[in-house]
Amino acid sequence: MAMKSKVAVLRTTPENVLADYGRLFELAGGKQALAQNTTTILKDNISWHYPLPSANTTPWQLEGSILALQKAGFQDLVCVQNKTVVINAFKGEDLNGFVPVFQHYHIPVKYNFRPEEMTWVEYKPKAKMLVLDKIFDKGIRIPDYFFGKNIVHLPTVKTHIYTTTTGAVKNAFGGLLCQHRHYTHSWIHETLTDLLAIQKEIHPGLFAFMDGTTAGDGTGPRTPTPVVKNVILASADQVAIDAVSAKLMGFDPMKIGYIRLSHEQGLGTGDVREIELVGDDVSGENWRFHVGSNVHTFLAWMAWYGPTKVLQKLVLRTPLVAIPIFLSEFNHDYVHWPLKSKRVYETWRAETEWGKLFQRYQKDGVLLK
Repeated sequence: MAMKSKVAVLRTTPENVLADYGRLFELAGGKQALAQNTTTILKDNISWHYPLPSANTTPWQLEGSILALQKAGFQDLVCVQNKTVVINAFKGEDLNGFVPVFQHYHIPVKYNFRPEEMTWVEYKPKAKMLVLDKIFDKGIRIPDYFFGKNIVHLPTVKTHIYTTTTGAVKNAFGGLLCQHRHYTHSWIHETLTDLLAIQKEIHPGLFAFMDGTTAGDGTGPRTPTPVVKNVILASADQVAIDAVSAKLMGFDPMKIGYIRLSHEQGLGTGDVREIELVGDDVSGENWRFHVGSNVHTFLAWMAWYGPTKVLQKLVLRTPLVAIPIFLSEFNHDYVHWPLKSKRVYETWRAETEWGKLFQRYQKDGVLLK
């Protein structure tokens, strides 16, 4: 009889969070999930280069994960960053406090968009693809650097305007697909399922640490409303950790496309009744989160799912794509951040214990020296 997928959940505090990440790794069976004597990729999550709480991997999540992995004997760690048409990876790792952590623990950082660091090669999946082979009909290309290495995803607990929730499964999107990944948005749930199947073929070990110390409600992933929740999660099953996270937020996991499809494809467990929860009891929690909407979500719906979907190839696969890219960047970086999100961030930083911990990282670099 197959063992149940296991998800570890702990309630934590700023004083104990690093130790709790170590305990989380042990509870979730992290050492057994990853291949020994193998390079392990840390795949952090930068949804927005600005440090809006809950949008990005937290510095304590990064430091706690590194400490847990090193204690378990995984010394060969490397971070891989990606960029999107509107996210600056260098700005993101700087503003979110990652750089001092990388430097202190001697973690090299590679960028999947630098040809001198990795090459995009054609990959023919063994698993039957739902959509990727049709979307990229000239061949699916992924970075050669990923082959044969463990990967540890570092997402946060938050909503997503395209996929309802986002987490471990979605975190592979930026790393494994090139900058033309926006071609897939109309079939995003099938795409994420295909990417998980590919991950299981190319990585000898997969694991995820998910930070919900401050979780994101509303219009995630870039502009969520931060809500302090004081929980962290971990699992070797990327689908199961996303299902538990979704249930905490108040969603039915099996009604979320990528969770249901991945469950049906045998890539993980999406039905929470079939998941073993260890650590602290969160089974009765319902945060009543919802997916918000704004001008950006309306325009996105028009592009990917609405009546103007027929213009998708004309606008999004030609030089005309510069127009929606400019509009998105202008809206987020020059309107939303200065007029709203910066105040949200500053209030969180000044008034919450996690915000004060973030200030410590900005001042001291790391917690353990």
